[in-house]
Amino acid sequence: MKIQVPVILFLFFFQSANGTMIVNQQVPHFQAINSEGKSWDSKKFIGQKKLLLYFYPAAMTGGCTKQACAYRDDLKKWKDLGVEVVGISGDQPSNLSLFKKSENINFTLLSDPTGKIAKIFDVPVGKGGIIERFLKGDKYTLERGVTVKRWTFLISQSGKLLYKNNQVNAVKDSEQVMNFVKSKN
Repeated sequence: MKIQVPVILFLFFFQSANGTMIVNQQVPHFQAINSEGKSWDSKKFIGQKKLLLYFYPAAMTGGCTKQACAYRDDLKKWKDLGVEVVGISGDQPSNLSLFKKSENINFTLLSDPTGKIAKIFDVPVGKGGIIERFLKGDKYTLERGVTVKRWTFLISQSGKLLYKNNQVNAVKDSEQVMNFVKSKN
């Protein structure tokens, strides 16, 4: 039994030392460009509200659209809980703008074309890609610099990580995180 305790402590230390984002850890500050091409800063929310960040592979694709629409439909509930919802992908801001327009997305979408924000959160990143989509009869070519895995994080008002899910079900993500938040209130 005495041998197991140091091993567990070592693994905890090893995860933290490697930069793996763990619950109760202070989240580093970051900035990005939003769907309107404007600068967005995480510092704006520290001390103000909780911040829900969800990483998704690509705008205007099946699972990503379902996930975004679930958050869109639940946004009033999120606001009532004092939570700011933010989606992050490797898409260019113009893609995100089109995505917001096509699906009536009512929350912030951030562009992470190099994967620098994903790296902060240890979200796996793959090659970018190009897809073509039609909106109201017009054809659009959407390019993303990287493709991130679907992971979700909840950050406290004080900037600490409260929740991390790297096995996200796109359709149920909003519901699952909301159940977590309600269980802690």
